[in-house]
Amino acid sequence: TVRLAALSKYPTIFVYTHDSIGLGEDGPTHQAVEQLASLRAMPGLVVFRPADAYETAFAWKYALENREGPTLLVLTRQKLPVFDQAAYPSAENVARGAYTLLTAENPRILLLASGSEVHLAIEAYHALAQEGVPARVVSMPSWELFESQSEEYRIGVIPSSIVARVGVEAGVRLGWERYLGLTGTFIGMHSFGASAPYEKAYAGFGITVENIVAAARKLVL
Repeated sequence: TVRLAALSKYPTIFVYTHDSIGLGEDGPTHQAVEQLASLRAMPGLVVFRPADAYETAFAWKYALENREGPTLLVLTRQKLPVFDQAAYPSAENVARGAYTLLTAENPRILLLASGSEVHLAIEAYHALAQEGVPARVVSMPSWELFESQSEEYRIGVIPSSIVARVGVEAGVRLGWERYLGLTGTFIGMHSFGASAPYEKAYAGFGITVENIVAAARKLVL
């Protein structure tokens, strides 16, 4: 159905839920570790993986206004922090595909994440700051929209001069190479998932703040 909508350029809205190993006890047959990569590969489809309620609301706004083709929202099952819009840039930036959510002056490393893993990147940012490592967190809810932005905007968010990069997503790595380059590190899935509470699943597969910090430290020190 999604493929037909994309092929026909129907302005359809699709909403997917249970987007990762965060699904938990239903096990690997229900954990969509490869689905994001396959959806992003589909021509004419705008995919959103929002990080919180605000990003979801603005993604929905975009979907209602998009008449050029289908829009798909990929949502998580587990509860997530809601980012204070007074303390962070407006989630309206999801319409640009990716945006700087948090940055230190003269960052040495980029922490790139989508969806339910953005809050892990924020925690890692603060942990790195305590170690004297300035970082930048980039929320990347829609690769398609980010790629449609001007080169100036894209480089402003993901500077080519910063080659130390960590990507964080509870899915497979496929596609992340375009943002991580040859030397970046990916914190995510390299296999199917497992049946376990989501906290244990994330810890078991290494999608943790500690591993993000360790990967960042290794790249810059």
